[in-house]
Amino acid sequence: MNVAILGLASELAGRGVAVDLLTRATGLPAATIIAPGVTLFELDAASPGVVAKDDLSTVADEFGEAVALLAGRESSPYDIVHAHYWLSGLATLPVAIELGIPFVQSFHTLGDMKHRAMPGGSLGDSERRARTESYLATQADAVIASSTAEVESLIELVGAEPDRVWIMPPGVDTTLFTPRATAGDAVRRRLAVEPDRALLAVVGRVQPLKAQGLAVRVLAALPAPRPVLVIAGEPTPGAEEYGAEVRDLARELGVDGDVRFVGALSREGVAELLSAAAVTLVPSHSETFGLVALESAASGTPVVAQRVGGLTESVSDGESGLLVDSRDPAEWARAVSLLLDDPLLYADFSASARRFAEGFSWAASVSVLLDVYGSLVEE
Repeated sequence: MNVAILGLASELAGRGVAVDLLTRATGLPAATIIAPGVTLFELDAASPGVVAKDDLSTVADEFGEAVALLAGRESSPYDIVHAHYWLSGLATLPVAIELGIPFVQSFHTLGDMKHRAMPGGSLGDSERRARTESYLATQADAVIASSTAEVESLIELVGAEPDRVWIMPPGVDTTLFTPRATAGDAVRRRLAVEPDRALLAVVGRVQPLKAQGLAVRVLAALPAPRPVLVIAGEPTPGAEEYGAEVRDLARELGVDGDVRFVGALSREGVAELLSAAAVTLVPSHSETFGLVALESAASGTPVVAQRVGGLTESVSDGESGLLVDSRDPAEWARAVSLLLDDPLLYADFSASARRFAEGFSWAASVSVLLDVYGSLVEE
């Protein structure tokens, strides 16, 4: 979500639209120009420090009050308030209503959509989230979806009015995410991996929805000598236990020596890893779109993912990767082996994956967004 917001903000600023990014400060409040025309405001809300994700709704009112002070400035009033994620909408819809500013909502993921995707249908998200998402979807002047799968969920699960929903697929930075001839050697040296061993990459927050445990099971299902699985990302605050479970699973399956946990990476680090990898796995139970899959394709690295949600749009089956119809590790392992065992087929996938990704750009995304903003400001 942070990547998408920054990509949109930078592109908007490049077209002459001043953008303020508003977030809660974990330390002292601050204002930082992070790109020409883009200012990051870290606002004071509750006591300093990290708040667990499940507890963030308790500081929404305080954050909204801080936003209202900023939005009410006579020197630079806002024309649009665009909330990203349900917590931001919870905090800022009252501000937009009070000040008479058009309100746009992007959910990025829906609680009910995640709930239905998970085994047993439980993620710990509160009933408050479900009620809030339904309220936001019906009260927003416009709702931005990133895929047709999300549109269907918005209409069916939270009651969004179809004429207020717009589809805006995310873009990808094809300059940063691009095939790099020397990336593999550099990454292998840092990770102490033999020069001839293939790398499998998983990138994302370590949490049950992202299901890094499935990637470990896929690795164990591959014949020896196995590739090395690189898991990049940190546990979501509150999901640290799942991170430990993934490490324990690798030990139980006897593949812990073939797994590298590298933590959170910079954008440059992610780009280097995706270019170095032979295959990127997206083991998520559900994705509203699946930006990592698109970034991997731009890097010339095919993707293996499940045929669910927005992944059917971020992965072109047979072009940028392979979509699997189950969560059976053996089936995933067969898909990975199909790519790794046939160099000619792999080369075709690598080239076609890059071509597929080149069809997505932040410029195209912002063109949609400007149409939405423009129509609301005119009204």
